Amino acid sequence: MSEYKLSPAKKAEAEIIERKSRFIGYISPVSSEEEARAFIETIKEKHSDATHNVWAYVLRGGAIARCSDDGEPQGTAGLPTLEVLRKSGLDDCVVVVTRYFGGILLGAGGLTRAYSAAAKAAVDAAGIAEWVPFTLFSLEASYSDYQKLAYELPKMGATVESTEFEVDVTIKAAIESERYDEIADRIAALTNGKSIPKAIGTEQRPSLVK
Repeated sequence: MSEYKLSPAKKAEAEIIERKSRFIGYISPVSSEEEARAFIETIKEKHSDATHNVWAYVLRGGAIARCSDDGEPQGTAGLPTLEVLRKSGLDDCVVVVTRYFGGILLGAGGLTRAYSAAAKAAVDAAGIAEWVPFTLFSLEASYSDYQKLAYELPKMGATVESTEFEVDVTIKAAIESERYDEIADRIAALTNGKSIPKAIGTEQRPSLVK
């Protein structure tokens, strides 16, 4: 298992049909139970006419994990949804699976499979991001070198966060920490040693895994 946190790369939704019942899975990254419950309420309001709005969330490395069957037979909906999050290795996220009953009973096994499939479809639609250390850095460049850097930095994988135009150009950017030394050397080479990046901090940020 990764030493870093995995979370959904973005909010997403996906729908499946199981014997005429519609199952719509919604997923979102969250940082607290308050955010998770607010997301759940938003989906409930959006689908207030649905038969069920089943939900599950996991936070703080699994220290907090909650789920609800929302009226489905006990253990057939909320727990299978939560298990999808656990098996995916996801943390700090919430899933709501909305069901519109299609008139055909699915049975306990059918419900478990359907809710699991809808939750998994939502996870797949969101993609998975790994939270890794990023190094924030700044550098000064001449206007002529800035033109090259503005083109090359994104190609190197750096994210430019701000640019100040004065006598020279000051660029602030971020790159995955494990690539910082490589990028610093490439910037120095690109500007013939005139621009040397200076690390100004580190923070955890999401990096897309799949």
